[in-house]
This record gives sequence, structure tokens and C-alpha cells, in this order.
Amino acid sequence: MLVAAAVCPCPPLLVPEVAAGAAPELDVARAACADALGVLAAARPDLLVVVGPAEKPGRGVFPQGSRGSFRGFGVDADVWLGSGEAGERELPASLAVGAWLLERTGWADAPIEGLGVGEPLEAERCVRTGREIAGRAPRVAMLVMGDASACRTLKAPGYLDERAAPFDAEAARALGTADLAAIKALDADLAYQLKASGRAPWQVLAGAAEDAGLAGALLHDDAPYGVCYLVATWS
Repeated sequence: MLVAAAVCPCPPLLVPEVAAGAAPELDVARAACADALGVLAAARPDLLVVVGPAEKPGRGVFPQGSRGSFRGFGVDADVWLGSGEAGERELPASLAVGAWLLERTGWADAPIEGLGVGEPLEAERCVRTGREIAGRAPRVAMLVMGDASACRTLKAPGYLDERAAPFDAEAARALGTADLAAIKALDADLAYQLKASGRAPWQVLAGAAEDAGLAGALLHDDAPYGVCYLVATWS
């Protein structure tokens, strides 16, 4: 059963070495992520599942000890999903950022697994995946990585799209109130057009939270670089 969740953005720029001189611009977001992970630790889960967008379609499972790297972003640094080393498959960027957040906060409270979710994964399958995750252990926690739209300004990765701000506002409201119906109803096609990588992971969370009775809290909502970064907790 799901007992707690943290929703965090997944830009590699969260890692100060990647952001370099621009690192201070995301200090507030980093602090919010640390607070969110504190909620996960306080829940004392039996299992932590880190879910994030992946480049490949479908679902990819990554065991504890899987390695991630930021070399593709010009930084000679590796991270691991929990202790140990496992497998040859490298973590997708979103899960590497999640692993970095866990290392930064010194996570050692429960076994960890990773799940990469391909962008085209339809809402119904996302929800079904979440239900499966919730049944993995008596007390399951989730770290859910993903960004809202990337179309908030003219210089944003997806350029300016007038639909982005309303989409982000609804996502922030739904995540901040743990509104499962609203999260399940997020339009996958619109999210894709707005480059909102969090849509599928959020819908996995919504499936996992069914019947859990969790309350939500929005800790951070900002759109630097024209990309909306949201941090929320469910407990």
C-alpha cells in the first residue's frame, strides 16, 4: 500500500555540477526536494520506488544499485540507485537525478527500485502500473520525477504556448491536493505537445494512491527557463 510520495522535477540542472554558474538559480527547488524526501523517510516505507520519464517506450525496471551518469551533460560524475552495483543498463536521466537527490539526502531507509516510463504510455496503463507498485509491499513510498510544461516563455525549450500556463496550474493544483481524478484526466496528447515529461509518472502515482487516502501539499511551483518545476508531497 502506498503510504507516502514525493513529486520532484527532473532537470539535470538540479545537480549543481551540471548547472555550474547557474546552480544558485535552483537552490529553492533543491531545498523543496530535500523537504519532500524528508516526508518519504518519515513514512518508514518497506520499499521505495523511483518513477520517472524514460526515452524509450513502455516501462523499464532498474534494480537497486543501477548506475546513472551525467557525462552526457558535460560532468564526469556517476550516481547509483541505492547501495551496491547492479546490471549494465544505465539509468535514464530522470532516474539519475532522482538517485542524486537520494544520495544528497543520505537515503538509507528502505530498498530502492527504479521504473522508467516511456512518454507514449497511455493513462490507463500508467494507472494500472501504479496499482501494481502499491501492491509490492505493505508500506510503499514513491519518488516521482517529472517536469510540467516546457513552453512558458519565448526562450523555453518548446517555445511559448498559451496552453502551457493553464496546464501547469491544473497540474500544480491536482498534485498539491492529491486529486487523483484530475491527474488521471490529464490530456496525454496535450502534455506531449507541451513537453510535460511528468504526465505519465504522475498518472502512475495516481494509480498507486487509489484507496490510500493521502493528503497533498504543494511545496514549490516555479518556471525558470520557461519550464515549470513542481514539488509536492503526499502523506
